[in-house]
Amino acid sequence: MRNVAATAMEIATIERLFPGRLMPGVGHGVLPWMAQAGARVASPLTLMREYVPALRALLAGDEVTVDGRYVTLDRVRLDWPPTAAPRVYAAAERPRTLALAGEVADGTVLDMGHTVDEVATAVRTVRASNAVQHVVAYVVAAFGTDAAARAVGHFGDDAPDDAADRVLAGSIEDIAAGVRRFAAAGVDHVVLMPTDDADLTDYYTAAAEVGRRVRG
Repeated sequence: MRNVAATAMEIATIERLFPGRLMPGVGHGVLPWMAQAGARVASPLTLMREYVPALRALLAGDEVTVDGRYVTLDRVRLDWPPTAAPRVYAAAERPRTLALAGEVADGTVLDMGHTVDEVATAVRTVRASNAVQHVVAYVVAAFGTDAAARAVGHFGDDAPDDAADRVLAGSIEDIAAGVRRFAAAGVDHVVLMPTDDADLTDYYTAAAEVGRRVRG
């Protein structure tokens, strides 16, 4: 939905304001949403193949010329590129998109709702294209009373039979153990996602403690 030059300028601005804190990620878009917005393309993988390398090159301060199917740039260079280009992530889910993300991006983002085994398979697919890929996985997590039911409730009426294997729930140590399982599957960063009813102050406090225990 955004021209790659505009995206590069936006990312560069944030990176200059807050060096090293931004982890920008892009994707070819959720296709039904893209259609609603009048932005769906005939070949989402071609879009990603053209867009992500162009974005990385612009953020690196290069002059970029591209004459692609969806990305067209004529000697475009940022006047104010980041001092150090951030790692650019690509969101991916299906095997072909995962392989392409491993090929064109610096890192890959995996959506929530997957088992550890499914994540491990995705990581292998990504790293078959790039062995040093950074992988980020989102995981729904709930702490405290009725944690498992609240976490599984994220799926709504479409909850699969193994929904409990696709979330993390319980005490701080329970969640930390779950994070370690995802790390063992090859994930570099696990992002804990709260349930809709979570008190965010309490949630962030608990998540920070999970981080301390995992690092320890």
